[in-house]
Amino acid sequence: MSFKIGNLVINNKIILAPMAGVSNSPFRILSRQYGAGLVFAEMVSDKGLIYQNEKTKRLLFMTDYEKPMAQQIFGSDLKTMVEAALYIDKNSNCDIIDINMGCPVPKVAIKAQAGASLMKNPNLIYDIVSEIVKHVTKPVSVKIRSGWDHSSVNAVEVAKRIEAAGAQAITVHARTRSQGYGGLADLDVIKAVKEAVKIPVIGNGDVIDGPSAKRMLEYTGCDAVMIGRGALGNPWIFREIDQYLKDGTILERPSHDEIKEMMIRHMESLVELKGEHTAILEMRSHGPWYLKGIDHASTLRKQLSQAKTKEEFIQFIEQFFG
Repeated sequence: MSFKIGNLVINNKIILAPMAGVSNSPFRILSRQYGAGLVFAEMVSDKGLIYQNEKTKRLLFMTDYEKPMAQQIFGSDLKTMVEAALYIDKNSNCDIIDINMGCPVPKVAIKAQAGASLMKNPNLIYDIVSEIVKHVTKPVSVKIRSGWDHSSVNAVEVAKRIEAAGAQAITVHARTRSQGYGGLADLDVIKAVKEAVKIPVIGNGDVIDGPSAKRMLEYTGCDAVMIGRGALGNPWIFREIDQYLKDGTILERPSHDEIKEMMIRHMESLVELKGEHTAILEMRSHGPWYLKGIDHASTLRKQLSQAKTKEEFIQFIEQFFG
């Protein structure tokens, strides 16, 4: 079940995706405890690191409990991307430096000309990856999309450039930038990339349970699967997929008591890291995710989206779950 990125051994094939506002230290710890073999931190801006932005630097916080962990950076300027990678190499205890070349949101892909926008410029991709690889000591990986749009699906060409530039792993989110997070991921793109390069390939897109993880692994031949939206409010997904890949067992969904305890635990760890105000604001998103599929939870969802204090948050949950 294990594979390697550089000399780093990843103990299984299940990976937490880098998600803004989600993949912070408390959620990475939960994901590791429930079976993620590797966790990715949310992306940080190269410029934010270069100009010592305090909010950006706080995103680099990690603990040893999360290792192995990859820290992701985004940007489009060769010089500042190398400087940012060097900063992480020297100041972060992460195990891998990951370069984001897949983010589709307009603020990143259009305004900053970073993320998925780089898919339109394979030469610049090569230059950024090769220069970072030359300057850092940690393994470098890259996350890409299928392409910018359906008329420019170039993941195979880009993957070959990334491998030639010295990266030691590549993640393929098998949607184009124009798809965003809609439509189905195209497993044929991941399969084609895996056949085109020798470095490990991580498949991303539509993995929500054991059967979908197994299908991606078997159909594409990829080395691991990355879980993004399937992990929202569901850190148990890593345990479930791990068990299914081992022996085909489909574990029971967590009980209401487990869900209640996890919501409170997640909230309290966020309070410890970020303070009560910020933690409760973040849990306004996380809380409803935990309630997905639970009957008669609409009132609780509304209450959690308006909670202002830790006490209120716990009170609403206790009232609902008993």
